Amino acid sequence: MIKSFFKLQEYKTTIRTEVVAGITTFMTMAYILAVNPAILSETGMDKNALFTATALSAGVATLVMALWARLPFALAPGMGVNAFFAFTICKGMGYSWELALAAVFLEGIIFMLLTFFNVRELIVNSIPMGLKNAISAGLGLFIAFIGMQSAGLIVANDNVIVAMGDLKSVPVLLTLLGFVLTGVLLALKVKGALLVGIIVITLTGIPFGITQLPEGSIISLPPDLSPIAFKFDFAHIFSSDMFLVLFTLLFLDMFNTVGTLVGVASKTNMMNEKGEIPRVRQALFADAIGTTAGALMGTSTVTTYVESASGVLEGGRTGLTALTTAILFFLALFVAPVFLMVPAVATAPILMLVGVFMMEPILKIDFSDYTEAIPAFLAIILMPLAYSVVEGITFGVMSYVILKVLSGRYKELSIVIVVLAVLFALKYFVF
Repeated sequence: MIKSFFKLQEYKTTIRTEVVAGITTFMTMAYILAVNPAILSETGMDKNALFTATALSAGVATLVMALWARLPFALAPGMGVNAFFAFTICKGMGYSWELALAAVFLEGIIFMLLTFFNVRELIVNSIPMGLKNAISAGLGLFIAFIGMQSAGLIVANDNVIVAMGDLKSVPVLLTLLGFVLTGVLLALKVKGALLVGIIVITLTGIPFGITQLPEGSIISLPPDLSPIAFKFDFAHIFSSDMFLVLFTLLFLDMFNTVGTLVGVASKTNMMNEKGEIPRVRQALFADAIGTTAGALMGTSTVTTYVESASGVLEGGRTGLTALTTAILFFLALFVAPVFLMVPAVATAPILMLVGVFMMEPILKIDFSDYTEAIPAFLAIILMPLAYSVVEGITFGVMSYVILKVLSGRYKELSIVIVVLAVLFALKYFVF
């Protein structure tokens, strides 16, 4: 039944491969269970309740992705968007977290409507194939950069913005060890190579104090949600400030999700000959349902995670990968210490190798055509340098339209891509 429901034979995969891929995806994004509560608690929200909301919203959204879209993508409260929630809406603009949650809830409802009327699917399918391949490569660099930064291999520097970290430090050495070990396992085609790498480095980190073993019992009931669930304040939701907040939330989530879906799908040949992702509408619904449910539970916008690429690299091709990840998020509610003990140095090498994996579609870009090459280059380079998938897509789309128009090749443009470029320009120069 499982094989037929997820069409494992059609995608040339097995239950074991899909389960290992799902575990790998979870391990590379389990950090969100600790990081999201830490960020959102800056607003005064209950940190323990936030842990429950984070795990539950991730589990629910990923379950929808697994059973409805049947794609190997996982979802959770998004990084970047949670910082916007805490430090811009609440601390910067002075609004309560209850009002911020109301904005997230409205965002989820709007996304459901846009998805129902195929607006978001239209946007995904309107992105030119060259840019889709560039998004995959840029996403790979962005993921690798996140991994290097999280382990201290790359650090902030006042003189040159970023620089190499201390190569003699234990965390960096463990990261490099994990990178080489996992790379060798991949080269030898060892099944579960990424997961083996995570486990080995996690265990190796114990004697160095890098891996913190759980104290006391590892099994406990999840914290109560009541301090933050269903706590909405709609008092100022129609103000000009809230219009800008809602627009920004919609923009960030839409193109983070689009970037992840397009980037990973283009690498794994999930797209059809027209460059369309199968069941993308259902995937976008999973995102919208996750955001709406997450707001009800008390957390910020839920989005598709770039770390899903780690499971795809492990061979995950169907919703069974996402189902495995969803189950682990639900289990995490009761055994949080086990999952939270995995250190950044264990997942960083995996993210770096995902970067390698995601670069292949760059070979499909026509670099002899500058109207294709320049937008692709901007999309690729700006994702890691601007630390944003959204910025890469934005400048890629705007430059694509400008170059096609000014070179007299405007007939190659669709109405949707032109409208997108105009909206992106308005975002920068008007809003």
